[in-house]
Amino acid sequence: ACSAFSQKSCEECLKNVSCLWCYTNNTCIDYPVRSILPPSSLCSLSNARWGVCWINFEALIIAMAVVAGLILVSVTVCCCYCCYCRKRSRSRLDEEEEQLARKREERRLQSLQRKHERKLKHDEIRKKYGLLQDSDNPYSRFENE
Repeated sequence: ACSAFSQKSCEECLKNVSCLWCYTNNTCIDYPVRSILPPSSLCSLSNARWGVCWINFEALIIAMAVVAGLILVSVTVCCCYCCYCRKRSRSRLDEEEEQLARKREERRLQSLQRKHERKLKHDEIRKKYGLLQDSDNPYSRFENE
């Protein structure tokens, strides 16, 4: 029982985790597990010690709340940042893919244009030397003079 450690020391009382030390009357009492926080009629939070003697219960609750809040905020920020980056990288990949498709199409059109220009140039050369067959009669006989 925790009451056996009353009027002794805080360290001896808090060796048992189910005990609460109250500095107002130097008593060791059972921690009220039915309520999360010990009621002020039992011991004020600024004078209650649980777990360690060097920090009061009020400061312990505040510190735990701050740590829990920081963890929650950091997890939320990380999740939002990851979702934003993933969405941004997807849109960036889509943009790059569209840009590559446009460039590929431009190169294909340029290639067709160069092919057409080469054909015209070759036809002019054939026409100049009389090697171009008449398009009206493609089966005409080639005569050597």
